[in-house]
Amino acid sequence: MVEINRNLTWQDTKVTRHDRSEMNQHESFCLWFTGLSGSGKSTIATAVERSLHLQGIRTYLLDGDNVRHGLCSDLGFSAEDRKENIRRIAQVAGLMVDGGSVVIVAAISPNQQDRQMAREVFQNNDFVEIFVDCPVDVCMQRDPKGLYEKAVKGEIPEFTGISSPYDVPLDAEIHLDSGKLSIEDSVKAVLAYIQEHTQKVKIQSVV
Repeated sequence: MVEINRNLTWQDTKVTRHDRSEMNQHESFCLWFTGLSGSGKSTIATAVERSLHLQGIRTYLLDGDNVRHGLCSDLGFSAEDRKENIRRIAQVAGLMVDGGSVVIVAAISPNQQDRQMAREVFQNNDFVEIFVDCPVDVCMQRDPKGLYEKAVKGEIPEFTGISSPYDVPLDAEIHLDSGKLSIEDSVKAVLAYIQEHTQKVKIQSVV
């Protein structure tokens, strides 16, 4: 657990989240994609971001692999490092949501407690968890990065779905069966949820 220096004081600013929403003409929130490697998280998240962007919505995608190139480059894959990885992503996403963006996170985030920790960073209905559900055997068949083959050979220790567990989400707002749904239908499902369950942005079309 990260301790906060008691000598620090929160500095209030003159520009509020409401001010940013007024300027953007839409509210901000976080779409958090979770699922096994190869389940389609990044592909679907990228397509969702593109669709929202084309509708004039301010977005930013935080991909799990990308943040490990910089923000989390000092972390490994132990339980402690995975927790810290999710904590950092959630904190950055929270700041960006406060800054007025619809933030899309695509990260395996295998631990339920870590995902709950991420949810608690956000207010009200600002956190939408999206479980990209794909059987591990299908993920292994896809294996776009060749990671499962290495994990089975023991070349990658603590690999989620092989030698490290994945806690299946029990209360995700959106459940996508990516083993059956096309990318297009998955994007439609996400946009339809946003349109039906939030008043934060106006979706012109779910096609």
